[in-house]
Amino acid sequence: MKASNITLLYNGNTEEAFNFYKSVIGGEFINVSRMKDIPNAPAMGEEEANKILHMAFPIGNSIIMGMDLPSSRPAVNMGNNFFITVETESEEETTRLFIGLSEGGTVTMPLAHQFWGSFFGMFIDKFGIQWMLSFATQQV
Repeated sequence: MKASNITLLYNGNTEEAFNFYKSVIGGEFINVSRMKDIPNAPAMGEEEANKILHMAFPIGNSIIMGMDLPSSRPAVNMGNNFFITVETESEEETTRLFIGLSEGGTVTMPLAHQFWGSFFGMFIDKFGIQWMLSFATQQV
């Protein structure tokens, strides 16, 4: 297996969410494609044409991908069936990302040193996405 990534489905705000993640984490998008970029795309209104077909953003050695669901599909129930898990390189990085990404969201487990040897915390961001951030403080 080369890598494990996650695709996030949004109800029309993929670009807003990914720009927020980029503003906190830093880096650049690998890919941004819109519905209008589909070869031989069926006729669609301007709003639908500008929805995100595929957006990819590297975080460390992983990539998160996102897309807006077409209006013909039922809305998604955001964030209750997965987590984005980020392994960091220091407590300082963990704290910076936790504070930034959880802004406007809900902390479900505050950052703290855990019995399994990690500096760890969990939150739901302002877009309804669940995150776990972890720095291994000792080898298990």
